[in-house]
Formats: sequence, structure tokens, C-alpha cells
Amino acid sequence: MSKLPFRHKFLLRIGSLGPLGHMPASGTVTVAVAGIPFFWLVDKYEPPLIPYLVFVFIFTAASIALHDVGDRILGEKDSRKLVWDELAGFWVAIVAVPFTWQLALIAFLVERAIDIAKIPPANLIEQRWPGGWGVVGDDIMAGLYTCGILHAVIHFIPTWVGL
Repeated sequence: MSKLPFRHKFLLRIGSLGPLGHMPASGTVTVAVAGIPFFWLVDKYEPPLIPYLVFVFIFTAASIALHDVGDRILGEKDSRKLVWDELAGFWVAIVAVPFTWQLALIAFLVERAIDIAKIPPANLIEQRWPGGWGVVGDDIMAGLYTCGILHAVIHFIPTWVGL
């Protein structure tokens, strides 16, 4: 990495969120260190749903571009060093979900498990969609599955999750 131009190093540093992308289990660590605190902040400041969705959409689009370019620089597909895809997926998972520590834990565990398992069509998205689209697309699917599960839990067993 030392022979890369500054702009490439800068992009990779941003894409890895500094040291997070270089840790073992970087995706899981990133969601724990950055995703869950963001979930708490979103609940604390209660932004309206539409601006939150716009933010997630813009972040997801930026993630696609970052992973597309970053993976080309690194010569890898879905490099573990780049972690924006993990945040995009987690932030989709918590759409319109109130924060409780129980829900945060469930969101974290379920989203990570679904992302790792690559439940269809996430596996096909990852394999067949080009570049950053496939890298981020499978995480978005994991987020959508998780969001559905979280909303079902909230609806059917709210007392179990502190509501």
C-alpha cells in the first residue's frame, strides 16, 4: 500500500474506517463499533423517516462507488478491508426500529448471521452483480431480511425487547 498514490491511500483509509477494516472479523467489529452507536444516536435524536431513508440511500450509493473503486485498487472482490457495505446493510436493518439494547443485540446478531449465510437472493446478488453493486447488494438484502424480522418481533413480542 505504501506505493499507492495519496488519493488511493486516502480512499482506502476512508473505506476501512481507519483501523476497523484491518481488524479480524472487520465487518462484525465495524457494525459493533460504529453501527450500534449510530442506531442509538438515530433513536435519541429521532430524525423523521424520510430524511433517514435519504441518508441511507446516499450512503449506500457512496458505498457502491467506494467498494467498486477500492476493490479495483486492492485487486480484490469484496475486500474485508473495506467496511462501508456492512454499515449500509445494518442501517437498512434498523429502519423505523426503536432503540433498546435488546433490539440492538438482536439486530446485530441477526444481520451479521444473515449476511454471513448469504441467504438467497443475496448469494446471487453477490456473485452476479458487478463490482460494488454485488458487494453492497448482498448486505442490503441481509438488512432487509433483518428489518422484517425486527418489525415482526416488535409487533408480536414487544415486551421481550424492552418495549
